Amino acid sequence: MKKYFVEFIGTFFLMLIIVLTVNDGSGDMAPLAIGSILMVMVFAGGHISGGHFNPAVTLGVWICGKVKAGDIPGYMIGQILGSLLGALTAIYLLGFIPGSTPISTGGTFDFIGGTLAEFLGTFALVWVVLHTATAADIKGNSYYGLAIGFTIMACAYGLGGITGGAFNPAVALGISAIGMTSWGNILAFLLGQLLAGVAAAFVFKYVTALSKTEEESK
Repeated sequence: MKKYFVEFIGTFFLMLIIVLTVNDGSGDMAPLAIGSILMVMVFAGGHISGGHFNPAVTLGVWICGKVKAGDIPGYMIGQILGSLLGALTAIYLLGFIPGSTPISTGGTFDFIGGTLAEFLGTFALVWVVLHTATAADIKGNSYYGLAIGFTIMACAYGLGGITGGAFNPAVALGISAIGMTSWGNILAFLLGQLLAGVAAAFVFKYVTALSKTEEESK
């Protein structure tokens, strides 16, 4: 149960900072804050739950055999509830921030472009998580949280102009629920993100197997 609670807490604070910094006038600094909160939450909770805070990451980690199938519902429920509660808390707090802007819902983005952007950002995230937080040959390294946080920051800056840069099904549901994006975008979000989680896992497994084969042939 503690793993699921850690996933709830991490996703809560991730979503809280996303909504607050996007709407409080932080402007171009928002991706830096978002990447930073993810980094510290990964460092804080990684030794307990793995620090996923993202159903696509959980999916990828499960495919690679690093989390039990029986834990998946608990992880994802914790992540989704954390996202929703974090979003609602942020809306309440925005009312106390001078200069904050009301939540506004934009239109739907291009389905193909949006799906591709979410796929690429989520693939990069899951790929980095698998290599820095689950790979046996670098187990116990001190930089995995930093790598994960910087990945989100970079992808938010690079791809955020297309979709807003969720790269996380729990975040996509959270921003949809509070009106930061149209529900018409949810299929593109989820399709791109979940496919990316699967693809990153299988590419990771292929590269890992290939590396072992090369090492054994030496």
